[in-house]
Amino acid sequence: MRHRNKTKILDRKKAPRTALMKTLAAQFVLHEKIRTTQTKAKVLRMYIEPLVTKSRTNDIATRRLLMRRMNMPNATKKLLEVIGPRYIGRPGGYTRITKLGVRQGDGASMAQIEFV
Repeated sequence: MRHRNKTKILDRKKAPRTALMKTLAAQFVLHEKIRTTQTKAKVLRMYIEPLVTKSRTNDIATRRLLMRRMNMPNATKKLLEVIGPRYIGRPGGYTRITKLGVRQGDGASMAQIEFV
């Protein structure tokens, strides 16, 4: 039974899945929208929204937490200085997922995730 198992496995073991999420989150913050598969976009949404909520307060503890979660100093800086203050009055729901159809090569359903 799958009671309380919220995370998707993405057909990867834990270390490659964590590395994938860190990279996707950093690239998403830097470019503010990315094109990926629909499942990865949904998992990225669950990963990035708590980080945006934390980034609304700019202090050293938040900076260290974001560096652990993204491993890119320029993405952390942008999240704290640009994106966090942008959503200071919004209670949640910072991202939007738009379906794009299927990928030509393997038929995977593609989506674009972007900040609202």
